[in-house]
Formats: sequence, structure tokens, C-alpha cells
Amino acid sequence: MANYTAADIKALRERTGAGMLDVKKALDEANGDSEKALEIIRVKGLKGVAKREDRATSEGLIAADIKDVDGAQVGTLIELNCETDFVAKAAKFIELGETVLAAVIASGAQSAEEALAAEVDGQSLKDLIDAEAATLGEKIVLRRVAVVSGPAVTAYLHRTAKDLPPSIGVFVVTDANAASVAKDVAQHVAALSPEFLSREDVPAEKVDNERRIAQDTARAEGANKPEHIIEKIAENRLGKFFEEVVLVEQPLAKDPSKKVGQVIADAKGELKSFVRFRVGA
Repeated sequence: MANYTAADIKALRERTGAGMLDVKKALDEANGDSEKALEIIRVKGLKGVAKREDRATSEGLIAADIKDVDGAQVGTLIELNCETDFVAKAAKFIELGETVLAAVIASGAQSAEEALAAEVDGQSLKDLIDAEAATLGEKIVLRRVAVVSGPAVTAYLHRTAKDLPPSIGVFVVTDANAASVAKDVAQHVAALSPEFLSREDVPAEKVDNERRIAQDTARAEGANKPEHIIEKIAENRLGKFFEEVVLVEQPLAKDPSKKVGQVIADAKGELKSFVRFRVGA
């Protein structure tokens, strides 16, 4: 019988984030030696990296950082994915998220691909992530990186469950005046998930398609209506479409009596851009 206790199992699980069965098997093989068991878990995990390649990674975390640079602000947002919520809330995975975020910032990477090639302590960030994945026993993926900059960058991170790390992350970039209302806008973006900042940002082909659908629907509903009435109905429906997908045209979640664009205008400010990540979405 291997010489270890329930406390040893608990301690090794906390260090590795590995499952109960994997930890017990490693301790059995290591005759109760925790350090040797840790090495066994890592070696077996590395051998399993290729096998995990096709697994889905729909859990994970969002991490963010904002720094003052040359009179402006630079925000870095990452999405780090894993397979299960068990690993997502493990201290080791959360620490990995902090390490990855720091590495992305230090490297100046603008994308996940650039970040994975960056060097961290003599190895690539990809190799570092794979090594931690081996210990945790799950596929781990740096899915997305976003870097924004402007006079003011405001972040909002949202937890969908209190025992999990943030799963929604938002950056809102504004001028100094609009910074006073940027937190409300960031929370709105987290809740309503707009696709575009303004009408001008919506691709023309998407607008044309929505207009055509609105016109066809209006004709089907009122075959005897004059064409200019059909066009007016279609434009009204197109306006509703813009309200659904365009940030500045949406009623503010905190105060639906005002649209986001009006809130920014009332602050005599400018909303420059936004980014929204949701784990697995």
C-alpha cells in the first residue's frame, strides 16, 4: 500500500489541477512521493497532448490589463480556453492565465498566433501552455488576443458563476470626456453584445441583404400597398435591425430611456471602439 494520505491527494490536486483518479494513480506509482508523482503526472500529460488535439475547449477565462503609455492607454485582452469548468476554476489554470497575459504584453503580440511564438523563460509560449496542459490533463488553447489603445481604455470583466473566473471581457475606448460614462457602456456591451460601433461599420452587403428581406416581408404582408409605403415600412424595419446590432443605436442597459450614442453625446465625448470576448463564443 502506497504511503500517502488524503491530505497528500488534496495537496497534489491543488498543485496540478489534475483529477482525483490521476493523482491517486501517480502517488501509487511514486510510492507516495509527491514530487515524483508530480513528474509522473506531467510526463503522462505531455504524452496525451496529441490525443487531446481534437477535443472541444468551451470553458476557460478572460483576462485583461490596461497600462498608461505615452499619455494614452493600452489595453490587452486574452481568452484562454480549457475543456471543463473544473479546470477553469483551478488555481493553476488561473495562474496560467496571468502568466499568458503577462507574456502577451511583454512580447507586444497583436494576435494569438504572434503570442504563441513569443519566448518565455527560454521556451515559446505555446510550449509553456502545452506543459501546463500536461499537468492539468486537458487541452488548453490561447484562442484570442486583442490589443486596443486610445486616450482612455475602460475594462469590464463579468463572471457568469461566482466560483469561476471571468467569462466575459469588454474594452471600451473613448476620449477623456466619455471616460466618465465608459463603465456603463462597457457593462452594456457585456450584456447586449452589439456587433458594430456605428452604422458605417456594418458591411454594405449585410445592410443590402437586410433591406431586401425587409422589403420582401413588407410586400408579402401588404400586397396592395403602394411601393413608396413598402419602402417606408422596410426602412423602419431596417432601423430596428441597426438598433439590434449597432452599439450607439442601442438603448443603454442601465437607462433604456437614452441610447448609448446619446449618453456619449451628453458627456460631450467620443466613443472610438470596443472589443467583447465571451469564453467559447
